[in-house]
Amino acid sequence: MAVYKPRLIDKEIESSLKAYGALNIVGAKGVGKTWTGRKHTKSEFLLMDSSGDYQNRRLAETDISLIFEGKLPRLIDEWLEVPGIWDATRYKCDEDGVKGKYILTGSTVLPKNKKDIIRHSGAGRIKKIKMYPMSLYESGDSSGDVSLKDIYNNKVKSKKTKDINLRDIIKLVLRGGFPGSIDIPFDEAIKLPKQYIKEIIELDINRISDTKRDAHKMMLLLRSLSQNESTTLSIAKLKSDIQGVDNEDIDVKTLNEYLEDLSKLYLIENQLPYNSNIRSSMRVKQMEKRHFVDPSIATSLLNMTVDMCVNDLLSFGFFFEAMVERDLRIYAEANDWNIFHYQDYDGNEFDAVVEFEDGSYAAFEIKLGAGQIEEAANNLIRVSNIIKEKGGKPPKSLCVICGLSNAVYTRSDGVIVVPITALKD
Repeated sequence: MAVYKPRLIDKEIESSLKAYGALNIVGAKGVGKTWTGRKHTKSEFLLMDSSGDYQNRRLAETDISLIFEGKLPRLIDEWLEVPGIWDATRYKCDEDGVKGKYILTGSTVLPKNKKDIIRHSGAGRIKKIKMYPMSLYESGDSSGDVSLKDIYNNKVKSKKTKDINLRDIIKLVLRGGFPGSIDIPFDEAIKLPKQYIKEIIELDINRISDTKRDAHKMMLLLRSLSQNESTTLSIAKLKSDIQGVDNEDIDVKTLNEYLEDLSKLYLIENQLPYNSNIRSSMRVKQMEKRHFVDPSIATSLLNMTVDMCVNDLLSFGFFFEAMVERDLRIYAEANDWNIFHYQDYDGNEFDAVVEFEDGSYAAFEIKLGAGQIEEAANNLIRVSNIIKEKGGKPPKSLCVICGLSNAVYTRSDGVIVVPITALKD
């Protein structure tokens, strides 16, 4: 653990171990659940070892009590391989009421045909904590000069930040935030998402589904989601995209099942729509903005390279937006805040909205180039005024998050400007 990079959820894990008998860390494969679990435990039981052997699973199936033998807190990794572990953990927590005994980890949810195995929810005993890929702050690519709390309080101090060029920003998006990609050469890092996708399609999808999935159609769906990253994409558009390739067809029911499978693997992390005041006369679109859990999945599916991104900045802007919104989600949830997007039927929108615990919110526009800051700031002010005129609650803070900016500052109109490489929780 000498090379462990601290994660923002470490604080939540530490505090939750004092209040719950067990924790259940969930999230996509490869986000670092096992390493983080090890950081907070003194012993471990891995249901599958690094070689792919299932000897421990067979051991647990033979005598489940054996997995609890060891120093506490104890890590039980990939517990879903033996679903009975859940109820056994709940029982062990009830046995003596001691807090902080176990940390469970899992990269999926239970298939429908196995849900009956679990008889108790674990409420009050087992707390669920969701984990994401690394933000730029966690990976060391953001200086952390400005926090979301600073934006919430409208107390951002002007400061020059480190210079960053376009190709470096592109590499951050293409590399992604999976821990295994962080400290290796870029040319090797961009290969990892391809292998990741292959394993999902060939192995993981069929392990969690009651029905064998068509790998070709699943790949078409993944590519359509990639092409429409950071947009409010309808099911009809997804179906149309799939039909447009080799005359392939997929019915809506099956398409929804495929999307549900991706959600079960925590690969999809959509942004819900936001309405600041349900009594407002403004009609708000209720469509989710679609995202993969990490932008590197989308760029890998489209075989994007640095040069391709340089030559098509319009398209790259959507993937940059996805990276920023990934980080906003991580920073917001670290503070128990929520992230949304805002869009009405007149085309007025905010790229992102972070709602604070007191019900107020900050509105964000996300722009790659510094030359777009003026336009973004004007849009934030314009839409904020429209919301107020319509009887809604306007944002408490307005912020432009930029890629190619080397300064943090607050404009004369009150709009805050922050480079993504200077932001933290």
